[in-house]
Amino acid sequence: MRGVTGTAGCGHGRGEGAEVLLVRVAGGDHQAFEELYGLISGPVFGLVRRVVRDPAQSEEVVQEVLLELWCSAGRFDPARGSALSWILTLAHRRAVDRVRSARAAGEREQREALRAGEPAFDHVTEEVEAGLEREWVRRCLRRLTDLQRQSVTLAYYDGYTYREVAERLALPLGTVKTRMRDGLNRLRGCLGGAA
Repeated sequence: MRGVTGTAGCGHGRGEGAEVLLVRVAGGDHQAFEELYGLISGPVFGLVRRVVRDPAQSEEVVQEVLLELWCSAGRFDPARGSALSWILTLAHRRAVDRVRSARAAGEREQREALRAGEPAFDHVTEEVEAGLEREWVRRCLRRLTDLQRQSVTLAYYDGYTYREVAERLALPLGTVKTRMRDGLNRLRGCLGGAA
């Protein structure tokens, strides 16, 4: 999860709602952005991951969403819906754009390969490599403690917020944040060995 977890667990402040935090972010408040990240990172990654499917591309899309959120927080209009709905709409649009762009690029490559008389991109090789990456992630997840694995899975694969993970596991929010941070650090170290 490199890149996506940079400020994970930072939602330690005043416990403000996403709407209030967005107003503060629009004013350039970095602390508010960290707190907002703690609230939304799980649901945003979960939604993007379901649309894009590829973990690395999902991380890139989430980074794009976070950058867009930082730059355009002032456009949020609470009269048109909740902050989370607005943020998830941004995420969904970005994810769909990425899928369309990848599909169009693949079709272009195939057309060019046909024109040049070369074989098209080797989809079998791509699928084998993706399978190996998934197996490596599974192996790394098995190295986590049960609580770390449950927390990471609920937040990053099922799209729950840290608070929802804490409620589902009947644990204090701080404990979940600590386990998530420790688990993600262990995952990052393990996955770094795959490179």
